[in-house]
Amino acid sequence: MSQSKGGRGGAAAKSKKSSKPSAEEKSEDALQAVLIADDFQPRFLPFSLDKPRCLLPLANMPLIEYTLEFLAMNWVQDVFIYCGAHHEQIEHYIHNSRWSPIAPSCPFSTLEFIRVNDAHSVGDFLRDLDKRNIISGDFLLVHGDLISNLSLEGALAAHKARREANRDSCMTMILREAGEAEHRTKAKTKKPIFIVDPRKNRCLHYEEMNPFQEDRYVGLDPTILENSEAEARSDLIDPQIDICTPDVLALWSESFDYEVPRANFLHGVLKDWELNGKMIHTEIVSEGYCARATNLQMYDAMSRDVLGRWTYPFTPDCNLMKDQTYYLRNNFVYQEDDVLVEEDAEVINVVLGRDTHVGSKSIIQNCVIGRNCKIGSNVRIINSFIWDDAEIADGAVVEYSIIADMAYVGKGTAIHEGSLVSSGVRIGEKVDLEASTVLSLIDYDGKSLQSQPKVVGEQGKGAIFQYPEEDEAGAEELTRLENSLIYNLEKFDLDNSSVSSFGSDDVADDHSEAASATPSQPTTRSRLSSFASDDSGAPNFSSFHADAVHGLMEVLNGSVGDFDSEKLEFTSLRLANNASDVAMRKAVATAFVRRAVELMKAESSSLDAVKAAKEALTSRTGASAFVADVGVGGNSVSEQLEFALAVQRACVSSAKIIEAGKAGNLLAAMLQQMYDLDILEEEGLLAWWEDARGKEGEVMLAVRAKCQALIEWLENAEEESDEDDDGDEDKDD
Repeated sequence: MSQSKGGRGGAAAKSKKSSKPSAEEKSEDALQAVLIADDFQPRFLPFSLDKPRCLLPLANMPLIEYTLEFLAMNWVQDVFIYCGAHHEQIEHYIHNSRWSPIAPSCPFSTLEFIRVNDAHSVGDFLRDLDKRNIISGDFLLVHGDLISNLSLEGALAAHKARREANRDSCMTMILREAGEAEHRTKAKTKKPIFIVDPRKNRCLHYEEMNPFQEDRYVGLDPTILENSEAEARSDLIDPQIDICTPDVLALWSESFDYEVPRANFLHGVLKDWELNGKMIHTEIVSEGYCARATNLQMYDAMSRDVLGRWTYPFTPDCNLMKDQTYYLRNNFVYQEDDVLVEEDAEVINVVLGRDTHVGSKSIIQNCVIGRNCKIGSNVRIINSFIWDDAEIADGAVVEYSIIADMAYVGKGTAIHEGSLVSSGVRIGEKVDLEASTVLSLIDYDGKSLQSQPKVVGEQGKGAIFQYPEEDEAGAEELTRLENSLIYNLEKFDLDNSSVSSFGSDDVADDHSEAASATPSQPTTRSRLSSFASDDSGAPNFSSFHADAVHGLMEVLNGSVGDFDSEKLEFTSLRLANNASDVAMRKAVATAFVRRAVELMKAESSSLDAVKAAKEALTSRTGASAFVADVGVGGNSVSEQLEFALAVQRACVSSAKIIEAGKAGNLLAAMLQQMYDLDILEEEGLLAWWEDARGKEGEVMLAVRAKCQALIEWLENAEEESDEDDDGDEDKDD
């Protein structure tokens, strides 16, 4: 383990924080922070159905506590918390904690909550922030599941110096070296690959790899190497601590389809650096701790890091919360007051919360046990997490699982590895729960589930939880892996020979040209030129979307090529990523809608929706044919329906930067132009109008409503055509 440990002593060594500064003392360049409390990812289901991830306990302390401690220790003065699901719980928790803005103990000058009712992504949050004009200078962007004891003093100074030297330096990412060897806090399901210039600490390219991708290579534009050195780094932990300038928010606003900070924003901005002129740098540190609980595997790893004191001073015995009373006793047991452990029980490397009772001859190893838990006699709990108010009855066995608050495990029951038992679930006596079983009282939509006695026993309460289906074909296996507590590829149909490490001999030997490209030896490949990657396996959908939209925008803007050559590039990119028809439609629709939005927002000569749609679809030779051949893909009604729906969704996304009414006008204009250009036919548009998916949500309905006149015109034209046909038949008779 390469992270630095704190001392093993029980004395708390809390970082000292100043009292809240007065208005006179507050500096003009006070450091601000934006904390994202909801990243709209389902990786903590079913636990996050009734509680936000940032309030879930890690080592018996809500995750957001660690994040706020990190901000306080780095002298942040203004904190803006963006809440999504369960915002009322987050606000209630903060207002009743030492972080309350009105509490004397709060170290921040300002702490505000911001709600965005129609937000569906982190991108929506940051575009909203850009509109509010409350960011006055550099700010930290962090997430509410971050644990870090890093001091940012050096990174902030380096960022400021770069910014003063070049105003186009807009962001610095804090990254932690972890070495090439196995490291439990390294991301496994989606491994980040950074291409960096080590001389300038500049990030040149970003990609994410996962174990299911068939393509082992990172797509790299060789022009990146013309004036830079380049290192491919797969050994970094990315806690997503970003030092940003307000320019970052402007870049988010310019790209209405960006949803996530790395796979969309970082990847896209670096791809478009010649157009936007912005530079993103890295601060790679080798000391200190930083990680995000992005999924249950990271939650498990970070919990063990807390127990191992790698996060010091953020350990249980430092008692960061005012009602905590932990002390460190023998066998690395963190124990609060009023805990009863029977003399013949064996407890090793465990956290025990207040009012918990451990019965006779029970064995608990490498676990976190919450408050007011009842552990019976002859119980065995190994490598597991038992949350507050749970009960494990006599003779039960729990292995490598999570038992949520107020859950009950009956006598003699065995919970096998990888199982997730949600809040309030009751499992009867002598049940043998299969490995990786997920139980809940409610489904994904919050509706009560009917209990399944064959699963939870006759006296049990709960049912198997079904995860929501993925929109993208082929993404199910990656989602299953991300939602699992245990990282295990054996249950998937993978060829072991296809999983390689970065720069492995079998990859490097076959592709030495790409791997050894230098400024003095540029390759002649297209933007699909490659660096050997870390993993192989299923499609990289976010990467395909960003690359595809980027390539199309270059052609639409007239900066490179034409649509004949772009068709070849697009097809190659699709094959390289094994992208689905859905992904192709989305990319084409997004690019053409984005181009139309650019024309509508141009400062010098903005166009109305009708002219912008026509310009986007006709100004470049071959554009309309490309949309028909690649975007729609055929003449069937179903294919036309799906593409019209993709265009609608792209226009809905554009409503984040232009008014919903203008987005609706643009949709009507795009569909009208596509009809006039024979890209879409009458039957396809009418089928789209009737499709239920186009009516989901207020914004979808509002944008769609602008097409009412077009649809009525098509329907009337169809009726007139039918009447003419009937008249012709009468004449024939």
